Amino acid sequence: MSTTAVKRPLPKGGTEARRHRGTGLGTLVVILLITGVVSLAVGARALSPAEVWHGLFAAADSDQRLTEIRLIVQTVRVPRTVLAIVAGVALGVGGALIQGYTRNPIADTGLLGVNAGASFAVVTAIALFGLTNPFQYVWFAFLGAAVAGVVVFGLSSIGRGAGNPLTLALAGQGVAVFLAAMTTAVSLSDQKSLNALRFWNSGSVAGVGFDVIWPVTAFIAAGLILALTTLPSLNLLNLGDDVARGLGVNIALSRTVGILAITLLAGAATAACGPIAFLGLMVAHVARYLTGPDYRWLVPYAGLLGALVLLVSDIVGRLVVRPGELDSGVVVALLGAPFFAGLVWRGKFKSA
Repeated sequence: MSTTAVKRPLPKGGTEARRHRGTGLGTLVVILLITGVVSLAVGARALSPAEVWHGLFAAADSDQRLTEIRLIVQTVRVPRTVLAIVAGVALGVGGALIQGYTRNPIADTGLLGVNAGASFAVVTAIALFGLTNPFQYVWFAFLGAAVAGVVVFGLSSIGRGAGNPLTLALAGQGVAVFLAAMTTAVSLSDQKSLNALRFWNSGSVAGVGFDVIWPVTAFIAAGLILALTTLPSLNLLNLGDDVARGLGVNIALSRTVGILAITLLAGAATAACGPIAFLGLMVAHVARYLTGPDYRWLVPYAGLLGALVLLVSDIVGRLVVRPGELDSGVVVALLGAPFFAGLVWRGKFKSA
């Protein structure tokens, strides 16, 4: 008998699969960086690479043209590019997490009532206090999103259906509908609130400065850290509560930390740029197609894809109606609606 070792092919999900996923992750990072550079150059006024470089790094001088370029790059395009990346990561990760915790393939971060809570808080703050600066009402938006998330999670944790993903979805829809009705009532009774809601509710990364972006990024970073700690237990939860409990998962604690992470991510992103519909839903499905059901890979992919989609949508919005702009939330919705319809058709086709 030959003593030569026989090399067996690597099992699916082994070293080769991890290498492919790692390569894909690195490729997404490179594409995102290239898209970020494009975002700095594209707009109502197109800039060459040399002008972008000058706008970023050159010292101030007396040339009016070069001064204008520095203003465009540093005060307009850099903040919106950074916000698109940060908010896109948050919404992508939040979308993947909410689908995992609810075991619902069509769940989105809006399912927790986060978007509705933020909208209601914004119009209420404007109506009561006359706020006009985004830095002022972003805190109310985040507070409203957080309170809505806590209320939904609290309602889903009581009664006979406590802890059931279906109960969470129903509680979220109930709270979202109620808050949407209250938002409409407040905005219709106050013209200033209605105007602000009409602008904010479309979802845009434009017009927000670093005074808003930095605190929002801190909340998103905290949400990402919490999200990363829950990924191993989230994989087990998707095998079923009984299996996860048998493998030592504290289901109540895991779900609590997960919902808190989703609320921080979605609440902060919504507070900064308004509700962006369909983004988390889309990128979570694309990430699952690329990586499979392992949330240790799915969540990072979803975050990078979310940033890429939101950034590309913002660039497209600047180009299609030049010299005007189409809000990035509108572009994402235009992409997301047919994507959602495709998911429904594909599901029916498979079940036929």
